[in-house]
Amino acid sequence: MKLRLSLLIFLFTVVSTYAQQLQLSENAKISVLTIGPGESLNDAFGHNGFRIKDNKLGVDIVYGYGEYDFDTPNFYLKFAQGKLNYLISREKFSNFYNRYVYYNRTINEQVLNLSVEEKQKLFSYLENNYKPENRRYLYDFFYDNCATRIRDVTIKASNRNIDFNASENFESNTFRKLIHDHVGLNTWGSFGIDIALGSVIDREASVSEHMFLPQYIYTFFDNATLNGSEGLVKNSSTLYKKKETNLAFNFLSSPLMIMGLIGIFILFFTYKDYKNNTRSKWLDLVLFGITGVVGLLILFLWFATDHSATAQNYNLLWAFPLNLFVIGQLLKPQVKNWFKSYLKFLIIMLCLMTLHWVIGVQVFAIGLIPLLIALSIRYVYLVKFFSQK
Repeated sequence: MKLRLSLLIFLFTVVSTYAQQLQLSENAKISVLTIGPGESLNDAFGHNGFRIKDNKLGVDIVYGYGEYDFDTPNFYLKFAQGKLNYLISREKFSNFYNRYVYYNRTINEQVLNLSVEEKQKLFSYLENNYKPENRRYLYDFFYDNCATRIRDVTIKASNRNIDFNASENFESNTFRKLIHDHVGLNTWGSFGIDIALGSVIDREASVSEHMFLPQYIYTFFDNATLNGSEGLVKNSSTLYKKKETNLAFNFLSSPLMIMGLIGIFILFFTYKDYKNNTRSKWLDLVLFGITGVVGLLILFLWFATDHSATAQNYNLLWAFPLNLFVIGQLLKPQVKNWFKSYLKFLIIMLCLMTLHWVIGVQVFAIGLIPLLIALSIRYVYLVKFFSQK
């Protein structure tokens, strides 16, 4: 038993030493792979990876950043708090290629114009980064993800200055607009993102910051120069082109449609209450309960997590956490005077939210429009109703 264990340790040491001393040949190629968007929200933004190919050594592998570490204790809690470490991955190119072909996602390749020394430096960096003690890193969707790592590692590996030049038709956008370009305006993905992320993503992204998206890695690498003269990319090719599918957008199940129906539902019962000079307590309990819970979640994301994009979220102007703590008043036949003032305060908050939207402080989910209109009218009715008591 001891002999077998010693032999395994010896073999592991030899293999590890060999990997550390592996020298790429002069004909080795290092390229950046850009994977097109997939059908799920998780895949909507694409992916990037480094491909190391050396026919002389029989090497053809892909390194990528952003792999989940499901073995992490309290995985979902750390994910919600923004404290989850992600991993660098390494796999055979054939496995990588077959997986994305299976999921019908475009694969583009850009062979980098690096010297032999720069290729070795980049490869050694990736190998060192893949070691168990170095594999984990704190992921950030905008500033440290699978795309930004490709840019940063390339800069570290190059002995020359890399200029990422914008094309003539380049138009700078806000982070939120860049997200909408990938997930749409009236989808449940954008609806959730627009509620969870704050006004910090409504500022204009710099050229470098656009590269949090894989497609901009491809675009800016294509226009990048080394020391202001040579191109960073030697040649580009499409290894697999996505086959077009008939995935039609279903407006009937979109947020704008569903929230529109909910808004009509609220307005119907508000009109009914107005005609009968009464109040549907259950409706008010549901509205205050839901808006209060959503408000608490927004506060949690803003103040109790390390997510940089959830700060300064003015969705709190409609999803107000204190709604949960005043529900008791809705159960009483006669409310306190302060609660009437509180209702007026909620109306003012909705007006402030509209102002924030109009002047561009924060862009909100368009699916919220019917709900916000219905809430405004409901609050106005409640003020009038309680004022009569």
